[in-house]
Amino acid sequence: MIGLLVLVILVATVATALFGLVTTAFNRPPDQVHRIAVGICEVLLVGQAAIAAFRVFGGVTLPEQSTFLIYLVVSICVMPIALQFATAEPTRWGGAVIAIGAVGTAVAVLRLQGLWAAGGV
Repeated sequence: MIGLLVLVILVATVATALFGLVTTAFNRPPDQVHRIAVGICEVLLVGQAAIAAFRVFGGVTLPEQSTFLIYLVVSICVMPIALQFATAEPTRWGGAVIAIGAVGTAVAVLRLQGLWAAGGV
């Protein structure tokens, strides 16, 4: 995996989480800006997943390859599900739902980086 891309993803997910918490504190439901923030994170995550999957299926062997691939899929799926759940019935807590999804995604990305580093790649 690319270390700089991981850092950019972590910054984007943490910023999205903070934005979700701030809008929750101001009693505002999720709006178009939340969708854009999640969309930016998703573009970065899909790019990371494509690079990592290409390298894994291209010959890189990891000690826990199936775990890595599962985390890769989970990292892509969490934020869109959180956004859908948050906007299904817009309330002030939608931002908190997005924040929790963003934090969960950040943890998955950190775990991906750890599994990649354990492979010595």
